[in-house]
Amino acid sequence: MAVIKVGINGFGRIGRRVFRLLLDHPGIEVVAINDIADAKTLS
Repeated sequence: MAVIKVGINGFGRIGRRVFRLLLDHPGIEVVAINDIADAKTLS
């Protein structure tokens, strides 16, 4: 089965929740996260 690659646009409350859900899904790979804040602020 092919892995589905997705990107998340916005890493606010909903984006973080979706990211956590996708981490547990073996058929989906998060390849990009887009947000207006820098990576240090988001971590």
